[in-house]
Amino acid sequence: MAKDPQTPLDEELKRQEEEAEPQAEPQPVEGELEEVAEAADQAEQAAASGDNPEAEVLAARVEELEQSVAEAKDQALRAAAEAQNVRRRAEQEAEKARKFALEKFVKELLPVVDSLEKALEAMSDEASEAHLEGVSMTLKMQLDVLGKFGVEVVDPAGEPFDPQYHEAMAMVPNPELDPNSVMEVVQKGYLLNGRLVRPAMVVVSQAAG
Repeated sequence: MAKDPQTPLDEELKRQEEEAEPQAEPQPVEGELEEVAEAADQAEQAAASGDNPEAEVLAARVEELEQSVAEAKDQALRAAAEAQNVRRRAEQEAEKARKFALEKFVKELLPVVDSLEKALEAMSDEASEAHLEGVSMTLKMQLDVLGKFGVEVVDPAGEPFDPQYHEAMAMVPNPELDPNSVMEVVQKGYLLNGRLVRPAMVVVSQAAG
């Protein structure tokens, strides 16, 4: 049986039905998928390797701040050490000033002590006991007062000669003593808190012949 010829109305209806059918969305081809994956891998590698300009700027800023912090710490340590040294030096200077403030005064008193010692030595047997005792007591009191303030007597008779504390007035041959021994103390020396105020004036022995 032959088909009925299609009328213009039938053709229009068919055309409208075809347009009403949903069209399938185009899918990316396999090559396009590979390009997208490759681009993502490159982005990750760029971020990891620091190729990102913003990441490089941040890294440089972090390094700069770390260097500034290290320099600030070093300066703080140096300042603290310098302050400690200044404080230590100030304490040492104050201690020295306290110990040796009397040095000039002691030097002025030593001739008085020398005079009392010479007066005691010069007194003959004819001097009264009261005079001897008076001078002896005055000398002792003078030395006791000096001792309270750190003054020590240097009386090296019979000891080896020490140029740090003794000053040789003469050298005399003496076979009874070892060479460079103190034979005689002409004038006693004195220390103030361990520091020499006046050296002892001595006669030193030397080998005979």
